[in-house]
Parts: sequence; C-alpha cells; structure tokens
Amino acid sequence: MLLIKKGGSMNQLSKTNGTLFPSFFDLTREWMDWNNSNYAASGSSIPAVNIRETQENFEVEMAAPGMAKKDFRIELDNGLLTISAERNQEQEQQNEGRYTKREFSYFSFSRSFTLPKNVVDEEKIAARYEDGVLRLLIPKREEAKPRPPKQISIR
Repeated sequence: MLLIKKGGSMNQLSKTNGTLFPSFFDLTREWMDWNNSNYAASGSSIPAVNIRETQENFEVEMAAPGMAKKDFRIELDNGLLTISAERNQEQEQQNEGRYTKREFSYFSFSRSFTLPKNVVDEEKIAARYEDGVLRLLIPKREEAKPRPPKQISIR
C-alpha cells in the first residue's frame, strides 16, 4: 500500500507494512525515494528490480541491458545484499589519422537489500546475467521453508 505524506513543499510517497516483502527486503530505502537519489547525473534511472518469493527461494531480477558480467559486483555482508555495477565506454573517430572526435561515458549504480535473518542459505546464492537481465537465486534454509501440517495421533 502506498501512502502520500504531505509535508513541506512537496508530497512524498512511502511504503507501508501492507507489502509482500516488508520483513524480508528493505525496499523503502531507495525504491520509494523519488528524490534525485534514484537518478544518475545523466538523468538515467537506477535499474528496475523484480523480487519474487517462492516456498523454496527468493528470486531477484534486475534489468541492466548493455552491461557485461564483468561490470557487476555482488556482495553479501551481514545480511545486506549489495548489487553494484560500473561501466566505462570510450569512442574515438579519426579522419586520416588525425584526432577529430572523442566521446566517453561512465555509468554506475548500487542497490542494497536487507535479507531476512536465519532464512537465507547464504552459501548457495547463485547469480547469472543473460539477455540484459541479472538474475539472483537466493535459496531459503531448510528450517525456514514452510512445512505441511503435521497430524498428531491420539492415544
């Protein structure tokens, strides 16, 4: 559920506890911050992220077309999962061996998510990048997975 909080000269959107992942991922830190912190200096936005929870895993997808696997860095530190990337690009056009035009660009971002304590199997987290999408599979520990109801016999 989104609420509009009125304050100062502008309205702010904020996330409430009625969301699907409030206790598992801290999405409120940057995801719902519509100030300039979500945009690079060039005006491009931070890549969008989809998060899905199944009984076995958390699945994270990040749209990052034009990147290469080597551009990404994924770290897990005390339950804080950080996905960052950096890309430098340089183009040069020459006319008859003379320097005529040179363009370069730099792009970087960082997104962090708080993983649930004692739920995630940190040793089995896997990532792959294909077709412009970074995918992370974050398995749950066996003891954190839902179990079917247990029948108790009466003696």
